[in-house]
Amino acid sequence: MNITRRNGGPFARTILLATLVALVAGCASSPPRRQADVCEVFEQYPDWYDYASDSAEAWGTPVHVQMAFVRHESSYRARAKPPYEWFLFIPLGRASSAKGYAQAQDPVWGEYQEERGRLFRSRSDMEDALDFIGWYNYKTWRELGIERGDAYRLYLAYHEGRGGYRRGTWKKKPEVQRAAKRVRETASTYKSQLTHCEERFRCDAWYQFWPFCR
Repeated sequence: MNITRRNGGPFARTILLATLVALVAGCASSPPRRQADVCEVFEQYPDWYDYASDSAEAWGTPVHVQMAFVRHESSYRARAKPPYEWFLFIPLGRASSAKGYAQAQDPVWGEYQEERGRLFRSRSDMEDALDFIGWYNYKTWRELGIERGDAYRLYLAYHEGRGGYRRGTWKKKPEVQRAAKRVRETASTYKSQLTHCEERFRCDAWYQFWPFCR
């Protein structure tokens, strides 16, 4: 009996762990079909509006800015990672440790977990990704004074880090400036689109009804 427990226990735990990993992998959402229209994105994934709204309430970054970040960081892919870099035919590894919807890198994600709690937080979970974006931009606002509706400058600080933004590293990176402009344009488009549909998503839960929706 003791031998059976010693041999069977670890094996059973391994099977259980593999099953849990498979279940979690199966829960990842496929990217929205029409990413250029935030109303269509929320129509397909209405819970994402709730997550973005919660983050906006907690940290102050508007819904349209958060969603513009996610679109341009990961194209709404839960397990997005930077591509491998190569030297001839030799793989050198990925350019950074960024991953998930928000493309958060390991060091800053670790800082986020320390403050917000590690348990069950995942970069491939949209709720956590949007909370992370709000949290990061809140700190940017506190440290650099960048308004939380300023998608262009927020993205520069997000991409380069707050220290890099302060040093002006982005000034010599036209590709980063172009990316920030795309984020700003998407945020502006999303903001306009939300004026036509946001009321609907505010009242999509069974316990919410107009005019008492949040």
